[in-house]
Amino acid sequence: QLQASGGGLVQAGDSLRLSCAAGRRSSNNGVGWFRQAPGKEREFVATIGWNGGSASYADSVKGRFTISRDRLKNTVYLTMNNLKPEDTAVYYCARLGYGANWSNLFLTHKYDYWGQGTQVTVSS
Repeated sequence: QLQASGGGLVQAGDSLRLSCAAGRRSSNNGVGWFRQAPGKEREFVATIGWNGGSASYADSVKGRFTISRDRLKNTVYLTMNNLKPEDTAVYYCARLGYGANWSNLFLTHKYDYWGQGTQVTVSS
């Protein structure tokens, strides 16, 4: 089971770090972050490979967000800098399914386990 935490209410330009307790079940899998704003579809944010050696980002967050993982703690982080009001959403972490290749990571069906979301609200 994956569990996301760390959301909150911040101002534009602030930083926030989300955590995803991915558990040992996800230790050999990539883990991704998605977000969903009210009235919008869930969208890809970033994914990190099983050993932390590879990462992929949505264009909208490149240069501002960093995904990382601590394999000893089985935790994946999303460090978000220079937050903007358009980053407001519920953020979800998810496990990349076994055998999923490193392409089209924005496709939600590639992920087989999802955690509950954590709300991030950025005020202007």
